Amino acid sequence: MTDSMDALEQRIDDLRAEVRRSAMAGDRSKANRLRAELSRVEAEWDAAVAALAGPDPLDDAVETPTTPLLPARDQAYQALTFLNVPAAPKLIVALHSALFGGTLASAQLTSLRRDEERSFKTNPHVRPYYLCAALTADRLSPARGLLAVSTWPMAARIVGPLSPRVHFLKAAVRIAGHLRRPEWATLPARRLLWEFAANIPSGAHSFESMTPDAVEDAALTELALHEDTDQAHREAAGRRAIEQLSDLQQMFGSTLSVASATASEA
Repeated sequence: MTDSMDALEQRIDDLRAEVRRSAMAGDRSKANRLRAELSRVEAEWDAAVAALAGPDPLDDAVETPTTPLLPARDQAYQALTFLNVPAAPKLIVALHSALFGGTLASAQLTSLRRDEERSFKTNPHVRPYYLCAALTADRLSPARGLLAVSTWPMAARIVGPLSPRVHFLKAAVRIAGHLRRPEWATLPARRLLWEFAANIPSGAHSFESMTPDAVEDAALTELALHEDTDQAHREAAGRRAIEQLSDLQQMFGSTLSVASATASEA
């Protein structure tokens, strides 16, 4: 059994390296085939570990894997609080599954923002937080598909031209820092970090060299190029939002397309 698991682990490492090389070469079709093979081999590894450990006498006393430990709203809040930047449902689901073993599905988050807006309209400020929309810096309208937390500073809920890249890099830094603790460096968490590293120059030359420190250093190097400009842009837009929008609009966006300061002056 041990020899078989060693072979599976070596195959997993080899496949990850092949997936990354294919992705960097732009061969998406091959990368997808390799990812499917990687998922199959990882499933075999999981089954081998379960067989090695034997049955858990407490299995009958715990909840089944399909039973969510937290409601979808709380799971989304947990993921967003961890990231501390606005995020799309796909990332929220992937992160919560990899780091917290969540049971979220993207479909559950599709109408979540609308539900939160209806709740606020019915009873404003009753909840300690709301899952709200990130707002575009130019129009202060809802940024398509991005969720934020109402308790964040206004500027943190703004998305400017550089913000998607800045948020991506900050998320990579957060995940890399999390994985420094060996007990958190699970296979799904390492796979999530690899997906970030593959999109950061010098994030890792191979899966073997993809350490949390290497990914964090690469992300911080690029982040230093964009962060100050992005923050200045978001803070200016945040001040406009506080001056021009109602409490409801500050959380869920303006439907009137508030003009940017530059456009107004023009």
